Amino acid sequence: MTTALPPSLTLEEFLKQPETKPASEFIDGKIYQKPMPQGKHSRLQLKFCDAVNQVAEKSKIALAFPELRCTYPAGSRSSSVYGNRSIVPDATVFLWERIPFEADGEVPNVFNIYPDWTVEILSPEQRVTKVISNILHCLKHGTQLGWLIDPDERLILAFILGQESIELKASDRLPMPKFLTLDLTVEQVFGWLKVSQ
Repeated sequence: MTTALPPSLTLEEFLKQPETKPASEFIDGKIYQKPMPQGKHSRLQLKFCDAVNQVAEKSKIALAFPELRCTYPAGSRSSSVYGNRSIVPDATVFLWERIPFEADGEVPNVFNIYPDWTVEILSPEQRVTKVISNILHCLKHGTQLGWLIDPDERLILAFILGQESIELKASDRLPMPKFLTLDLTVEQVFGWLKVSQ
C-alpha cells in the first residue's frame, strides 16, 4: 500500500509518526506499508537471524536483527543521490564495531546507519522491483551484501557490492560477507521451512 505525502512532510516528520504494524517505509517522499509477514516468511526470517547469531554473537563479530528500521538521514553519506529513506528490511546484520551500543552496553532502539548485510524475503503480494530497489539503495550506501529470498520460486538472488547480481538455486552455495564464516546452500535455507513433527 502506498500513501502519497504532502511535499512538506520530511523524513524527520515521518519518523515522529507512530509505528505501524506491519511497518511502513519512507522512500522518495512516499510511505509504503510492508505486507504482513506470513508463516514461511516468518520462519525464514527467524532461522536466518538464529544462524547468523549462533556464529557471530559470542565472538562479537556481528549481530542479526529481524525487522529493524534503518534510516538514512539528511546530511549523511547515505542521503546523497537517492534522498532520505527509512526502510525496514526483513533481516539485517551489523558488524559489531558499527553497532551504536548505549553506554550501559544495551542495543539502541534507533539505527541511523546502513546495515552491512540486508535480507529481504519476498511475500506473495510484494512488488519485486520495490524490494530490489531497497537492496540496491543499501549497496550504494555501504552495505556489502544483499539477499532476496523468494520462497515460492525457491531461489535466492544475491547482490554483492561491485558485482552483478547472482541467481542461486538448489545446491548452490550462498555468498557471505567477508566478516562472516557461514556455510549455507539454497537447499539448506529452504530446508528451514520444514519442522520435525
